[in-house]
Amino acid sequence: MYRPCFEMLIQVLRQQTTLQNLRYLTLEEQVMIFVYVISQKATNRMAMEDWQHSGSTISVNCVGAIDGTHIAAHAPADVANNFRGRKSTVTSNMLAICSFDMLFTYVVTGWEGAIHDSRVLTTQLEDPTSGFPHPPQGKYYLVDSGYSNKPGFLAPFHNVPYHLRDARRRAGGINGPTELFNYRHASLRNCIERCFGVLKARFPILRYMTNFSLIRQREIAMCCCVLHNFIRLHNRGDPLFDRYGVNGVMPPSDSDSDDDAPSSSGTARD
Repeated sequence: MYRPCFEMLIQVLRQQTTLQNLRYLTLEEQVMIFVYVISQKATNRMAMEDWQHSGSTISVNCVGAIDGTHIAAHAPADVANNFRGRKSTVTSNMLAICSFDMLFTYVVTGWEGAIHDSRVLTTQLEDPTSGFPHPPQGKYYLVDSGYSNKPGFLAPFHNVPYHLRDARRRAGGINGPTELFNYRHASLRNCIERCFGVLKARFPILRYMTNFSLIRQREIAMCCCVLHNFIRLHNRGDPLFDRYGVNGVMPPSDSDSDDDAPSSSGTARD
């Protein structure tokens, strides 16, 4: 459909139907998605994920996804307990923001593994020197239920099935608007989990940290994120990105990562 024809269709729909702009989707965007579905034989899930991947329409007001992940750490014995995460292994907590193109746009490394993700985010928000990229007015980051739902940060509904695995395993499918919202939220936010999946698969040191100083460990994690972005930008045929870049690919969870990332305490070295 050429642009003049599309514009005429929009004009007719505005004048002769009750269709109108929605809160997060213009009428033009609604029609574009509909035409995509009927022309590509796409399901609603495919349409949502494909449009999200292109950075358009459905995610128009979403500027990225935020989450924390545990990476292996090696801490001195006198502070090792501060680094023990959920699985009692010694880890550090890394907070990251990513775009829907699987690029890290903000990373904080070096937090003790015992510190909750929400505290890391709150500290960064309250620190004027942190360089945190606050979302523009009317925009937001996607966060999981471990974070507060507030302006600029959109969390899923509590006590409602959320994870993609849950929705796909249920025989009855998705029931009701809150489950649909959570499913779409999870499908979009899944990009940060896939980013972490690529990062840890490419750089095993993040799962099996050697006996560097804590400062050096923090720098190593940041360098891995920088290399991740460089490869993403300049090597589009990278097999790891091809594997994890497909919507619906589910990387190992952080709980799995903790189990697979044994760490030890001891005297760190420079």
